[in-house]
Amino acid sequence: MTLTGTGSGRRHSNLTYLGFDYGARKIGIAVGQALTRTARELDTVRVKGSSPDWRRISEHVEVWRPAAFVVGLPLDTRGDETNMSRLARRFGQTLANRYNLTVYWVNEFLSTEAARQALSAQDRRSAVAIKDQVAARLILETFLNEQHLAQKETSN
Repeated sequence: MTLTGTGSGRRHSNLTYLGFDYGARKIGIAVGQALTRTARELDTVRVKGSSPDWRRISEHVEVWRPAAFVVGLPLDTRGDETNMSRLARRFGQTLANRYNLTVYWVNEFLSTEAARQALSAQDRRSAVAIKDQVAARLILETFLNEQHLAQKETSN
């Protein structure tokens, strides 16, 4: 997973972020904090047609008041755009426009597989229910850790 920034370039040290694992039928959501560089699973929202449950997403934005969003970008093994990455970009752009917040992109290559592995010890039904949330958490933690490393490099 690799961080790519499309935001303002400001570095945040102790702010809250919402992370998203976009899918055509479900979107996993996680919340994380830059100071601790940790994230936790939050929710899974359904996508009906091509429209996510904006009401539920808005509720999370209202509760958590994030500094920005982090959206997983499903690139292929060579790092090229895919049909799903184009849909994720459209979702991220809508997030940015709707809430007037910056969206950061993280190459989520293999995040869903990593989520499956992280959940392999759980029973199948509960693992399936939170797989997208775990993927969102992994995406967000990648962003938080890479942001921290970038901050350390610029302060040296």
